[in-house]
Amino acid sequence: MPPDSHPWWSPEAHARKRGHLASRGRIKARLRAWFEGEGFTETECGQLQRSPGNEAHLHAFETAFVAENGTRTPLFLHTSPEFAMKKLLAAGETRIFDFARAFRNRETGGRHAPEFTMLEWYRAGEGIEAVMADAAQLACLAAEAAGTRALVWKGAACDPFAEPEFLTVVDAFARHAGIDLEPVLTDAAGLASAARKAGIETPAASSWTDVFSAVLVARIEPKLGQGRLTFLHRYPVSEAALSRPAPDDPRFAERFELYACGLELANGYRELTDSALLRERQAYEMSLKEAVYGERYPLDEDFIAAVADMPEASGVALGFDRLVMLAAGARQISDVLWTPLPLEKHP
Repeated sequence: MPPDSHPWWSPEAHARKRGHLASRGRIKARLRAWFEGEGFTETECGQLQRSPGNEAHLHAFETAFVAENGTRTPLFLHTSPEFAMKKLLAAGETRIFDFARAFRNRETGGRHAPEFTMLEWYRAGEGIEAVMADAAQLACLAAEAAGTRALVWKGAACDPFAEPEFLTVVDAFARHAGIDLEPVLTDAAGLASAARKAGIETPAASSWTDVFSAVLVARIEPKLGQGRLTFLHRYPVSEAALSRPAPDDPRFAERFELYACGLELANGYRELTDSALLRERQAYEMSLKEAVYGERYPLDEDFIAAVADMPEASGVALGFDRLVMLAAGARQISDVLWTPLPLEKHP
């Protein structure tokens, strides 16, 4: 019987990945100890929420709370603990972290799982540089706990102990795609034309973000985190998500993503505290979601109110399973999950 034909719970399949699971346990313990040593408090955010997140291309699992009288209240499994953790910042917490179970629909494959662990943390009163340093340190600690000096995936290697590369999005587009991004920051047709010259075709009705994402995936991401960690930062403000506009140039946002071996590991912000701008961004995202997918999620009014009371802060969401996968040298994300979801394979 081919190795991959065994169910995950068979002794043969479990034995093949038992070493990766042992590495997972050591990495988790090492990272938790580091956070505690830095004065962080571990939270345990609830997974059931009224809104799972408000990004157009994130998809949630929906359920309902049924009261004793039969009344049904729609609920969702959260796509990250972000909304809940920011409410805790508003409540007065200053340094918090969570190994949170998170859920995202329509995501499978070698680097995705519909149920996964999101390591998320926040520092109140500190800038984005502090949490970038945290993220680099966690990559080193993961490698040490796994007994390796390199993160590896699909034949690529990354030395987390080397000095990281810091690359702006504008510089990345110029270096890896030959595209001058600044003149077309608000020009979808101009960006599409530049993408075509770089050999990337997109549908005629593609939005600016669609073209941006196509270039990022095809030309830029595979080049990042090769040999050393890469912090891709200073995103166009249209891709700001819940980060603040840059104080020196509002065309850009205080957002970064961390890459190793061409794979995104973490997404970090200097957090947005303008509740009016937050509402505007989330309403736009849900309108886009409805136009593309025919569905929308409710806005979390408590979250919008909490953001107005939240202190200045920076935070990061890190894919813990991905970090373990690279540190353990596993083939795919299911190899570092104790009980992966057995999904049907579709062509």
